[in-house]
Amino acid sequence: MRRFARQKRVFFFEEYIPCDHPLPYLEHHAFPDANVIALRPRLPHWWDAQARDQALREMLNILLATIREPRPLLWFYTPMMFSFARDIEAAGIVYDCMDELSNFRQAPPELRTLEAELIRKADVVFTGGHSLYEAKRHLHDNIHPFPSAVDVDHFARARSGPEADCPDQAGIPGPRLGFYGVVDERLDLDLLRQVAQARPDWNLVIVGPVVKISPDDLPRLPNIHYLGAKNYAELPDYLAGWDLALMPFAINEATRFISPTKTPEYLAGGRAVVSTPIVDVVRHYGETPAVAIADTADGFVAACARLLQAPAPERAAARQEADRLLASMSWDRTFGAMGDLISEAVTQRAAHRQASSGAKPLSYPAVRPSNRRPAYDAVVVGAGFAGSVLAERLAAGSGKRVLVVDRRPHVAGNAFDRKDAAGILIHQYGPHIFHTNSQQIVDYLSRFTRWRPYEHRVLASVEGQLLPIPINRTTLNGLYGLSLRTEEEAAAFLASRAEPIEAKRTSEDVVVATVGRHLYETFFRGYTRKQWGLDPSELDKSVTSRIPTRTNTDDRYFLDSFQAMPRDGYTRMFENMLDHGNIELELGVDYQDVRKDIRAAHTIFTGPVDEYFDYRFGKLPYRSLTFRHETLDQRRFQPVAVVNYPSEQVPYTRITEYKHLTGQIHEKTSISYEFPCADGDPYYPIPRPQNQALYRQYAALAERQRDVTFVGRLGTYQYYNMDQVVGQALATYRRLAEREEPRQQRPVHATAVALADSA
Repeated sequence: MRRFARQKRVFFFEEYIPCDHPLPYLEHHAFPDANVIALRPRLPHWWDAQARDQALREMLNILLATIREPRPLLWFYTPMMFSFARDIEAAGIVYDCMDELSNFRQAPPELRTLEAELIRKADVVFTGGHSLYEAKRHLHDNIHPFPSAVDVDHFARARSGPEADCPDQAGIPGPRLGFYGVVDERLDLDLLRQVAQARPDWNLVIVGPVVKISPDDLPRLPNIHYLGAKNYAELPDYLAGWDLALMPFAINEATRFISPTKTPEYLAGGRAVVSTPIVDVVRHYGETPAVAIADTADGFVAACARLLQAPAPERAAARQEADRLLASMSWDRTFGAMGDLISEAVTQRAAHRQASSGAKPLSYPAVRPSNRRPAYDAVVVGAGFAGSVLAERLAAGSGKRVLVVDRRPHVAGNAFDRKDAAGILIHQYGPHIFHTNSQQIVDYLSRFTRWRPYEHRVLASVEGQLLPIPINRTTLNGLYGLSLRTEEEAAAFLASRAEPIEAKRTSEDVVVATVGRHLYETFFRGYTRKQWGLDPSELDKSVTSRIPTRTNTDDRYFLDSFQAMPRDGYTRMFENMLDHGNIELELGVDYQDVRKDIRAAHTIFTGPVDEYFDYRFGKLPYRSLTFRHETLDQRRFQPVAVVNYPSEQVPYTRITEYKHLTGQIHEKTSISYEFPCADGDPYYPIPRPQNQALYRQYAALAERQRDVTFVGRLGTYQYYNMDQVVGQALATYRRLAEREEPRQQRPVHATAVALADSA
């Protein structure tokens, strides 16, 4: 849930707690570091089941109304929660079946009935292991096993050990054999007793709460130590103090389908494991040298003794083998795979909902034969970098016949340049400076242009001065009247201004934590607010993370190994790229107007992905730009190509003088003022979590289009530099040439309400 909460809010609705208060209420327990809120319902203890369900239903409805989420994703860990949540109109329903709960002691009699109903209503079902999957796979068409994974780095702390042993464990002599987890009917208490009796020189450490059984049932021997419940963060510290890890599970109905999370956690902590023959443990770890399986008390004791006495080289080899196994078992991988399945399920439910409502379903028109247009191997929508590179490669590299369509009356997309009335070469859509560290990309583009070396420099107009940006030592000396002479002095000065921020989530956090609030407000805040229409505190940290801070005097804006401009301009480069006998151009043509008439085996779409799907989920937010171009009767206007204006008192963000970029000799000069705006042609995807979540809904649709490939900034809703777009297009061509379809991970797209038993 912490991982899903990186994209959307997560409310974890726990089991109700009986209380003496006469009215029901919800306790909110926030976990700020995780963006997860635990909800703990409190209900009068004298209410019957019907009154409880009614109250829980009303509280859940109030929650959804309060958070303004009419269709959340509902994620059930127990069918018991379905009794009061079944009528919620959901974006999707996930049943995450971690155990066969009906086999547990004191399981409610209605659990099986509710589970059957939940499975019928669920869009996707996950199981906590393969055994459980095999037992339930016939019950649902979209069911998938997810055995326990592990946060390797978290538990690997146990390998080096804490600075000091845990206080309640420090006095226990070794060797220590440990177990952590819930102590309930799944634990073989008699096995614990027999091991402790057989080896009084060993000390058994049991960490975890006692649940559903009486503490009086626990074996009480001098060498068995019950330390109670601990939190997740503490577990590696306890594990570090053990010589061996135990999984003394009973073999009964409650353990028939379990896939213990602690198995990979113990291994990640560098501890060998002795387990009873749990089916999924034998299946996944039975051949692992660091795991021993024993089905009797004598065998369990013998396995423990063998692993404790194993020579150091053997233990090291076993750890290496375990590490190779753990390398493919991260929770990130599980999260990504679950996200894919959930995203697809949400999309399918939305399509079904639309069809059921009588609304006209979204159509993906097949290309129909037309006498007016011949057939092509591919149609490329957009003549910018992504489209032109792919068109050229398909034509020249694969011999394909390609049609390129662009609604603008020119090629080159936003990189289009032209000569104005004065004969000065300008960039119609703002300055484009080429830079890259990829020799492959340079070599490819060099087929279509020669280059003019150019290193970009930018000044910021602040407090009556023009100072270098990114911030460097010259900037600091000029702004503060200092005489910093070394990188060490500059670094110390910045450190003295920086404000510690533990969790850097926003653009404001990144800058303030690096250079302090005054530099943030002087150079970043106003510019960002104008550029994005949002305060930096509302934007993802990636926005300002791209802008470095330097302690030397290097005033180049980019530090890439290759920095240059096309000698004859971008437009000429694109014209050369598209000058191929297999390529036909139709400019000034909107693809939406002609798509039904085009016969092509494949479509390369570089336009806005939401436009392609008729804005089915709503429009993706972009920032746009407008420009005011002027020609001045003077040779130079400013000392560098671009001057930024961070102050919000100035309506534009920057002024560009193009002769710096092109090296053109002319008695006059042309400049442009740049004004960010909300409406107009899409330029910059707005980096906010909710926008990425919306995009992922379109990405799910895009992946299902086997004859359409989406590339470029707009097609993948991602800000790319020009070289990155070229690299993406070349990689896409290679995949198409090899007839391989790329697949991307997509996280969940709706607020998740996890409904779970608190244990």
